[in-house]
Amino acid sequence: MGLWVLESACQQLKVWEADSRKRHLTLAVNVSAKQFHQADFVHQVLRVLELTGADPVKLKLELTESMLLESVEAVIYKMTELKKVGVRFSLDDFGIGYSSLAYLKRLPLDQLKIDQSFVRDLSIDANDAAIVRAVIVLGNSLGLSVIAEGVETPEQRNFLAVHGCTQYQGYLFSKPLPLDAFEHLLDELVSPDQVFGVLTRPALL
Repeated sequence: MGLWVLESACQQLKVWEADSRKRHLTLAVNVSAKQFHQADFVHQVLRVLELTGADPVKLKLELTESMLLESVEAVIYKMTELKKVGVRFSLDDFGIGYSSLAYLKRLPLDQLKIDQSFVRDLSIDANDAAIVRAVIVLGNSLGLSVIAEGVETPEQRNFLAVHGCTQYQGYLFSKPLPLDAFEHLLDELVSPDQVFGVLTRPALL
């Protein structure tokens, strides 16, 4: 199943490459620990990229902190090999897992994703707000982009924006959509700037 999802994502990236309104889009693929720790995982990804002709820079693989419990050196090696061709990495649900800062600084990441459990109550819970601010500062300090998941209200978005997080994922922008509905949403946008502004944020990505 994991390989099928990866193949489908790369095929879609190749289709979008021919469309000026969509060719800048990135697709994020969640990778399970079981799939990532397969001995030939790097080969699988490189093979799919070769067969589909997708631009590796447009592919983002989302990992979870729990993967670091099993041979962090192997994780770093696989990430580094894929980074060589341009594949990007996001650490999903950051803050609820097991990674230490010592590991975090060594991982060749591109992005941290703030878990929705912290975003949900940040306007009413001072501790959640403090954690969100700290993650944003940490990500920026490490040269990583930061995306917040579970953004459902303008107040949440405004808090995040004020504190330096400008990428969002959540129902405030769109519910998860089938591909045809997603592309219809794109077609309704009136300018490339609007496309970029919305599509760095909705739940589909």
